[in-house]
Amino acid sequence: MKGPSVVVCMGHSYPGAATVLRHNLWPMPDLLPGAEIAGCRIEAIAGRGGMGIVYRATQLSLDRPVAVKLIAPGRVGDPGFRERFERESRVAAAIDHPNVIPVYAAGEEGGHLYLVMRYVKGTDLQGLLARDRRLSAVRVAAIACQIGAALDAAHAVGLVHRDVKPANVLLSGEHAYLADFGLSQVVGTDTRLTSTGQWIGTVDFMAPEQFSGAEVDARADVYALGCVLYDALTGEVPYPRGTVPATMLAHMHEAPPRPTAIAEDVPAGFDRVIARALAKDPERRYPSAGDLGRAALAAAEGRHVTESERTVARGAA
Repeated sequence: MKGPSVVVCMGHSYPGAATVLRHNLWPMPDLLPGAEIAGCRIEAIAGRGGMGIVYRATQLSLDRPVAVKLIAPGRVGDPGFRERFERESRVAAAIDHPNVIPVYAAGEEGGHLYLVMRYVKGTDLQGLLARDRRLSAVRVAAIACQIGAALDAAHAVGLVHRDVKPANVLLSGEHAYLADFGLSQVVGTDTRLTSTGQWIGTVDFMAPEQFSGAEVDARADVYALGCVLYDALTGEVPYPRGTVPATMLAHMHEAPPRPTAIAEDVPAGFDRVIARALAKDPERRYPSAGDLGRAALAAAEGRHVTESERTVARGAA
């Protein structure tokens, strides 16, 4: 599929948005149950996304359930993407954290780029919100703390997720996992491979700098996590504008919305939490995703995060 290299909206061009649109529309053929790839037997489709399809499968060598993600074929012909995908998948596989979905294998086979990951029996946050619409402040804060810790672990090794969204938050009981680190970016890597400003994400949860083509770092993940919290607290995304260009402009120029304006039972402290997490200037956001999680927990409990909490948390990181 061919398309423009930029998206133009109201006289402004957004180089990152073209890739969002182009690769989300790329067709992806299904594998049938019983098919084998990467040493795994396909059982059923577990989910679909703009980057490809996730299958529930069995890893034949160990006879264990796994999730296999096949990347949309439009990426396979891009040597830079393939090289970066393989390198950054290795970095992701090295993250050892209880809230990160482990990556078992990554590579290319039969014209497909693939990731083999732990299979988590449960649901994702997107499915839970589709069913329940919104969650209690306490539950949201618990999820924020776990996903914030997962992001901190990734950021500590220089990995930026770049696509934090409800569909990538997996829930099994009270435990939350962050998935899809294999599609992230190593901070400071060669821009010839990282394609600054030309990466995908989900527009409702993307930081302003991802649209402008500016350098993206861990603070974009803080912004995205703030968007996820807003969605879970209120039952709607921060900027429900209906079109990609309008949503992009809202993220770039409109003030962060107040959760209490949508859901009056949300503790008032979350207005401050969301305002800081969704600051347009990355310098004004929380210093880390873990700090955002701790602030969310304090807001749910009707208090402020103390300096001693911040000191202890950073000392333990």
